Amino acid sequence: MDLQTTLTSASLVLTECAIAERLRRAGEVELHPTLFNTPLIYDARGREKLAAIYRQYREIAARAGLPILLCAPTWRIDQVRIAEAGFDKSLLFDAVSFMRNLQQQWQAPDSEVFIGGLIGPKNDCYKTEQALDAEAAQVFHQWQIEQLTIAGVDCIIAQTIPAVSEALGMARALARSGIPAIISFVINRKAEVLDGTPLIDAINTLDDSLVTPPLGYMVNCVYPTFVCAETQPPALFNRLLGIQANSSSLDHSQLDGAAILHQDDLQHWGDNMLRLNREFGVKILGGCCGTDNTYLQYLVDHRQQ
Repeated sequence: MDLQTTLTSASLVLTECAIAERLRRAGEVELHPTLFNTPLIYDARGREKLAAIYRQYREIAARAGLPILLCAPTWRIDQVRIAEAGFDKSLLFDAVSFMRNLQQQWQAPDSEVFIGGLIGPKNDCYKTEQALDAEAAQVFHQWQIEQLTIAGVDCIIAQTIPAVSEALGMARALARSGIPAIISFVINRKAEVLDGTPLIDAINTLDDSLVTPPLGYMVNCVYPTFVCAETQPPALFNRLLGIQANSSSLDHSQLDGAAILHQDDLQHWGDNMLRLNREFGVKILGGCCGTDNTYLQYLVDHRQQ
């Protein structure tokens, strides 16, 4: 079954919680200054630590009999960063191959594993003034999208996107690829993309501008209450597929680069996540900054209450 069919038939699809941030805070392996956790695939200890985190998430889904979307560590692996870091362009392929190998080991008919390819904004994901315009974004992101498509991911997720302009260019490039695509915005506590566009307007802008719109949309690096679900038009939830939520209700400006791990009450986090699923049909649930396997386990343990 492909991801699109699964999203139609399943009531809940899990996705990963934090990966790179957990590795950074644990301090057992060193992350690359610009490529983050991706080069760990070339180091035996790095591969072990990466696989161990992914395995935690996968096993939670397997025990629950739920599908899970795990993403290759390719968020910042664009052509410019690869070249500036002195790595070969095969880094992106190798990252997907690493995840494909795990997928083959862990695939199960009652708990399917899907592999996503991540892409991120060219510049700072919290500074809207650095966002590309649509034309520049389409050109800049085209290479990475093409390479991920060739590498064989099940879908591509443009993640932590702060501005509609760059999202539109990414969506145009994704439409050309023909691969299922999800655009994931970072929003503020008023349910606005960081450039000030209300989330529903951002989604409508992309959908209305494209012959082939994305499969759907997500939000990430936010707290679940930031969606402001009660005040949203019902049409939003026809297109909002998922959320990867921070453990803290502080906004991005307060959390970015924080030395101290901020976490709100797990029950409050989890109950608000599950409410988005039960009452508003948001199907893909996972975590972002500050989360780990205990957050995913909470969702599973309380999903039928």
